[in-house]
Amino acid sequence: MIGSDNFLRKNVRWLAAGVLLTFLSCFGQTFFISLFAGEIRTAFDLSHSAWGNIYAVGTLASAIVMVWAGVLTDHFRVRALGAIVLAVLAAACLAMAGARTAWTLPFIIFALRFLGQGMVSHIAVVAMARWFTAARGRALAISGLGFKFGEAFLPIIVVSLLSAETWRSIWVISASVAIAGVPLLIWLLKKERTPSAMAVSDDSKGMENRHWTRNQALAHGLFWLMVPALLGPSAFSTAFFFQQVHYAEIKGWGHFELVALFPVFTLVGVAAMFASGWALDRLGTARLLPWFQLPMVAAFIAFATAATPIGVFVGLVLMGFTAGANGPLTSAFWAEFYGTRHIGAIKSAAAAVMVLGSAIGPSITGTLIDLGVGLETQYLGVAVYFLFVCAMVAFGMNRYAHSR
Repeated sequence: MIGSDNFLRKNVRWLAAGVLLTFLSCFGQTFFISLFAGEIRTAFDLSHSAWGNIYAVGTLASAIVMVWAGVLTDHFRVRALGAIVLAVLAAACLAMAGARTAWTLPFIIFALRFLGQGMVSHIAVVAMARWFTAARGRALAISGLGFKFGEAFLPIIVVSLLSAETWRSIWVISASVAIAGVPLLIWLLKKERTPSAMAVSDDSKGMENRHWTRNQALAHGLFWLMVPALLGPSAFSTAFFFQQVHYAEIKGWGHFELVALFPVFTLVGVAAMFASGWALDRLGTARLLPWFQLPMVAAFIAFATAATPIGVFVGLVLMGFTAGANGPLTSAFWAEFYGTRHIGAIKSAAAAVMVLGSAIGPSITGTLIDLGVGLETQYLGVAVYFLFVCAMVAFGMNRYAHSR
């Protein structure tokens, strides 16, 4: 405990910057944007599939751009790059508030997803992975608290505000919060560690005792064995939250009745995030990765079969285990297996895969809904997918972990 207190005290500025960034990334995350799904579909007269496909197009475009833009974290200070990205994210929130025609939505979704889920999250994760070596798991877990806090409370706040405010005014408030984060980030990182400074002291090598470039990583078999694991939580957790309004409707529950359960998901996620951070610092990622998505199998079976909110409660608890462990484990994986010197470039490719997942999840579920395939049936198929994921990751760890 004393060692943990010293760690927090010595690194509070850098950790707080990570928390700030992950919190502000919420304005580009699916769980936040989907809170306005009903209002947006009504305002622009969109079907489930039309809205899902608009969201998919914008998100897919953001995934493509992330492949190149993510490399910027290898060359620029976090306080400079982060401040610029936050300022443009605020402008994207204002664009959503002022949108009047449906054709602008793909561009706005692209901006929100690229800047929020993409760049702001990427900057935070790369900074933690690069700045911390022995305590990388703890740093990643602590920085993820910002996202977990937003995930727990923003849905309740937004749904409550929607009874008194217009959905457009809430996006204006979101823009104000994002822009307020700029001076705070600059202040927190006035003594920022830089990638170049850290390269000398804290570089850690990956497999075969070397630093892998992005092209080398993309040509390596383990990267592609990990792709289903990167896609799965992003695609189907995103789909669950994206379809939350429709899910509540088909279950016959009020929207607030559903979102009131979301803090449970977040609390479990926070506990799992810290537990996985502690475990990976001691055991390494290879022993943990094959198993951490198993709870998703049971979670989606629970969502499919839930007759009361209690069933969803159980599903959210199970999904929270995987969601909490996902950030620290997958982020540490890239540093542990491929080294830290080019982690920004490598992680940007991984981030693009995850953003791609968040694009195809809503598109698939929305299209299938319009084709008459209910969410309950879809979620049973999702459970089977996660069994496949666990098998693929187990094979990859068994095949390549010895070369670290």
